Amino acid sequence: MENGAAQPVIVAIDGPSGTGKSSTSKAVAAKLGLRYLDTGAQYRAITWWMVSNGIDIEDPTAIAAVAGKPEIVSGTDPANPTITVDGTDVAGPIRTQEVTSKVSAVSAVPEVRTRITELQRSLAASAEQGIVVEGRDIGTTVLPDADLKIFLTASPEARAARRSGELKGADVRSTREALIKRDAADSSRKTSPLAKADDAVEVDTTELTLAQVIECVVTLVGEKRADR
Repeated sequence: MENGAAQPVIVAIDGPSGTGKSSTSKAVAAKLGLRYLDTGAQYRAITWWMVSNGIDIEDPTAIAAVAGKPEIVSGTDPANPTITVDGTDVAGPIRTQEVTSKVSAVSAVPEVRTRITELQRSLAASAEQGIVVEGRDIGTTVLPDADLKIFLTASPEARAARRSGELKGADVRSTREALIKRDAADSSRKTSPLAKADDAVEVDTTELTLAQVIECVVTLVGEKRADR
């Protein structure tokens, strides 16, 4: 193909919370005219549904039994990413502390991961101009054939400071402890743990501004397109 810029490109961006994944992914997608998918929001959405329907979060069998019930729809416009469950807009409710504290347990259930992974793959496959997909197991499990895989990291201190900035008024120490606890849960789960793909480019964002991280990823996508 002569016109490299027009080729669809699938970009997987993984990493723990507080590394700037969402802000980076959205901005890169907007800049390059790609679709955007926040896979964490999908896991939050199914968790919100479980909580709202009184499913016992401590019981993986109960979670597995209803994993196929909620209809989760993700809008992939980077300027206005949307998420609905059974037609209800849940963009706000899925960010509550209650959902945040339960999402690792729900996400660890294999039936939940299978269901959401299928959803993610179909969204990526239908993105004609390409897509930036951010999460924790995109490069390793969901889209192992992605054109470009990036793994964002940052020190726990930097991540906690960013996160507590987002969670207005949360103190940095408790945020740091919660992040480390969630990393441990997500990295040690049996099904699709948080992990860096062998062929992923690692970008440490500790000392970088958001603009620098975006620039770095846009450059990597450009190089990848030029290589093809």
